[in-house]
Amino acid sequence: IYQFASVGAVPQSLKFQGEETWTKIGSRCIIREFVTINRGTEEGGAVTRIGDDCLLMAYVHIAHDCILGNRVVMANNATLAGHVTIGNHATVGGLSAIHQFVRIGDYAFLCGKSVVVKDITPFVLASSDRAKLHGLNQVGLKRQGFTPEALKQLKKAYRLIFRIGLTLNEAIERVAAEVEPIPEVQSFIE
Repeated sequence: IYQFASVGAVPQSLKFQGEETWTKIGSRCIIREFVTINRGTEEGGAVTRIGDDCLLMAYVHIAHDCILGNRVVMANNATLAGHVTIGNHATVGGLSAIHQFVRIGDYAFLCGKSVVVKDITPFVLASSDRAKLHGLNQVGLKRQGFTPEALKQLKKAYRLIFRIGLTLNEAIERVAAEVEPIPEVQSFIE
């Protein structure tokens, strides 16, 4: 934990009334200068939780009741509102803002200066104001050792769900019928 960081401070929530709540941080995390991490609120489960091996660069803000998985990287000035969940191995680019209750999936890569108001599915690359998906996070997935077959199946699922104009229910039915049900695809459609 670097100088001037604030870890476990009182949450910035009008509903908080001084009840006992916590911030739990996993092993080997790096928390850089001026990072703020608020503890949980009773209504949100009473804990803000950060997994193992996370890197929180300077000026990151993590509000109350957020949950970060393992090996999450948040670049400078990335900000999480309350109740945000970020999956394992996800990257949040600098100057990004994540709206409350949003979920960002495992291995997702959010480019810098993005605003996120809706969930980001696992394994994808997303960017811009009102973040849009721009395909799979192929570089990151390859670096993490995903097999060519897993990438092929994820690409099929991505295309069916996001690129051919089906309703979500129709797309999920097509994925179930046409894409190999490997664990990564199951995670993607969940």
